[in-house]
Amino acid sequence: MAPIWRMRKRQRRGSGQMTKAANSHNNGLKALRWRLKTLLFVAWVVGYVAFLLSARRMWSGKYARSPLVRSLVANMMSDNDAAAADTQWYRCSPELLGDSVRPLFIQSHLDSGTKAFLKHSVEKSSWVLTQLYHSFVSTVLSPVVSRTSINGFLGRGSMFVFSVEQFQQLLGINPEWRAERLLDLGAGDGGVTEVMGGHFREVYTTEVSLSMKWHLQKRNYKVLDIDEWQRTGFQYDIISCLNLLDRCDDPLLLLQDIRDALVPHTGRLILAAVLPFQPYVEVGGQWQRPKHHLRVQGKTWEEQVTHLSEEVFRGAGFEVEAVTRLPYLCEGDMYNDYYVLDDAVFVLKASINPGESAE
Repeated sequence: MAPIWRMRKRQRRGSGQMTKAANSHNNGLKALRWRLKTLLFVAWVVGYVAFLLSARRMWSGKYARSPLVRSLVANMMSDNDAAAADTQWYRCSPELLGDSVRPLFIQSHLDSGTKAFLKHSVEKSSWVLTQLYHSFVSTVLSPVVSRTSINGFLGRGSMFVFSVEQFQQLLGINPEWRAERLLDLGAGDGGVTEVMGGHFREVYTTEVSLSMKWHLQKRNYKVLDIDEWQRTGFQYDIISCLNLLDRCDDPLLLLQDIRDALVPHTGRLILAAVLPFQPYVEVGGQWQRPKHHLRVQGKTWEEQVTHLSEEVFRGAGFEVEAVTRLPYLCEGDMYNDYYVLDDAVFVLKASINPGESAE
């Protein structure tokens, strides 16, 4: 009979082998679970991306990706394509404008600056991983953060109102023209400010969004508070108010403040308004009616331009010097190459004898 100590040694050896086998089994199960989780996560990501790409093709194939823009990007712009762009975005029937406005209308056309913006927008919308990231962040933040601030944080949604050449044509200036001060109200990321800024020694901006203010400061523009620009102690040669009139609580008070802030006689206001005129203000990611609702009469672009010129601007103490029709373009996303609205862009000067306030 074997000694007891040998039997116990064999038992301990057998128990150790069983423990090692059990640990090895458990480790194998853990590795298997980890691999399965990894495969499931990868499969989910691939499925999510495939779904979004499929939705992108389905949506954009039906509603966007216009052949006109594709031909622009491919640099194969024909005379027919240019005519189509002019018909879609720049058309105006001068005979439908009021008698006082008709001779002031300037016909604009698709130019190289607009083509360059469209080309960049189309290229950017095809960056799949970037657009997926933008879509995710926008979905998470949109309930509590304004769309403007989200765009500023992500570096997307740049706007295009006019090219350098179109800006010069509107003001009737040459490339060498210089003035002292420009104020761009609601300047966004400063993309449109840059189009105008080369003509001025000092460029001032205003912006509510903190993320957009960062972009403006990065461009070395002087950022003023929204209640500061009227009380700086100096006046501005040009004030731009681009697509802001329908996004503020009191548009007539804004026009009055602008008039007071312009250099007398030579100061000019460049004002763009999306037509049809539909005023809303963004508060905490939600859209609501402004406190003072400016009503613009007319059903067509020409009728609303006439009412703005002869009633609203005249009542606010301005005269129209020039007006044109331009596309208000915004960078696209994974669903659309770009977004476009119809703009009326005015050049206004202060009236010698201001009219009655518009209602």
